[in-house]
Amino acid sequence: MERTGAAAVIIGNEVLTAKVVDANGPYLIRRLREVGIPLRSVEIVTDDVDAIVDAVARARSKAVYVFTSGGIGPTHDDVTVRAVALAMGREVVRLPEMVELIRKRSDHLNITEEAMRLADAPEGAVLLPQEGSWFPVLTVDNTFLLPGVPQLFKLQLETVLERLRGTPVHLRTLYLRLGESSIAAVLDRVALDMPHVAIGSYPVFDPALDYRVKVTIESTELAPVEEALARIRGGLPADTVVRQE
Repeated sequence: MERTGAAAVIIGNEVLTAKVVDANGPYLIRRLREVGIPLRSVEIVTDDVDAIVDAVARARSKAVYVFTSGGIGPTHDDVTVRAVALAMGREVVRLPEMVELIRKRSDHLNITEEAMRLADAPEGAVLLPQEGSWFPVLTVDNTFLLPGVPQLFKLQLETVLERLRGTPVHLRTLYLRLGESSIAAVLDRVALDMPHVAIGSYPVFDPALDYRVKVTIESTELAPVEEALARIRGGLPADTVVRQE
């Protein structure tokens, strides 16, 4: 299987036990969409080394870029660095550059061994300077180990995305009065004839809304999107479309 796009691993018992509502996964989904990097999967796992190793290995098997969220702090349950190293078959090493940053931030006073855990990284890791923060982005072999705190996650994600290149997607959306069973034949024909265009159908069941199905049409090229849009509209009764975006 060809590796493409990105995959994410959200790490934390607090997410799976509803102590914290995950904000990083939805934010990552939105930002990758905006910059044109397809997202292959998002997996949520506990603070367990074996679970993280398995999830990172799965992510790396299908995606070029892997983002992890959480588990890179100094406490006992921060095991992401060790797990990522194991998933890559690498040792955990202490980065001299990070050691120096920690010492400078602490003025060389009262530096605990626990604080120095922040300098541990998979062998071969690189630090990306983070504007506005002393704490850099930790990356190794296109895997980006980001913090779980949403404010820090967002800052570090932007630093990463500045270095990646994607292909923006062209999107058109139709809001229709008919239900899915009434439009399925038209969508089937267009989807079969134009497999390079992604067509999605999403029903709603809220009587307060003025439509019953939202249809999305998207591709990295504009012309096929417009052609598919015209074919779908042409195959439906004239009064079916509530609006188009």
